[in-house]
Amino acid sequence: MGKAGNAMRKELPLIHLFPNAITLGAICAGLTAIRLSAVGAVDLAVALIILACFLDGLDGRVARALGSESLIGAELDSLADFLNFGIAPALILYFWALQAAHEIGWIAVLSYALCCVLRLARFNVGMKADDAPDRRFFQGVPSPAGALLALAPVFLDRALPFLPPLPAVVIAGYLVLVGLLMVSNFPTFSLKSERIYADHAPYVLLTAAAGLAALAVYPWTTLALFDAGYLISLAFAFRASKKNRSKT
Repeated sequence: MGKAGNAMRKELPLIHLFPNAITLGAICAGLTAIRLSAVGAVDLAVALIILACFLDGLDGRVARALGSESLIGAELDSLADFLNFGIAPALILYFWALQAAHEIGWIAVLSYALCCVLRLARFNVGMKADDAPDRRFFQGVPSPAGALLALAPVFLDRALPFLPPLPAVVIAGYLVLVGLLMVSNFPTFSLKSERIYADHAPYVLLTAAAGLAALAVYPWTTLALFDAGYLISLAFAFRASKKNRSKT
């Protein structure tokens, strides 16, 4: 009986656990970001959210490269996205500035978190549907981009310290607006589906390297410019999506 039971046990290459380990690491980063923001270490908390964004883009690619994609991995990834990009950024803002807005600040936190979980649920259902939308565009702002947009008040405060701080009520309203962008039907570019000419690859890589260098040397200014650029890209995505629909 024992030998038969051992024969039926499925073996799994240890390296196939690596993508899930990356996802669990991202969850640890998000939880630690919440803890740090609660004690006033906002800069470190933001750094951990950026790390979570990097890990979020890495785990799926590693899983596909290893051929270790799984249902549990997909569920873990979705849960990690909700924690890292739906809960952690809102709580960072709450501990940083929104407590001064009292109930309005907490309502903004709840609204943003609920918008994020609804956005993730819609995305998961859309990925499984037979009539999935155009893969070149997302429907609404993706949760990692939403997290970075939500943290824009922190970026601006650190990049432009000579400016007066934004009122807590204004930050609360902005957080709700970002949440609404996530659940909106507004088309946004999907980098996963973008294509470039092969001879342009060196320029793209150089641009990415320059961006990483700027992030290391001037992190707050770079992050603020990223948010501004992303908001501008929404107009181009809307135009490109409209043009694409007119052709079909």
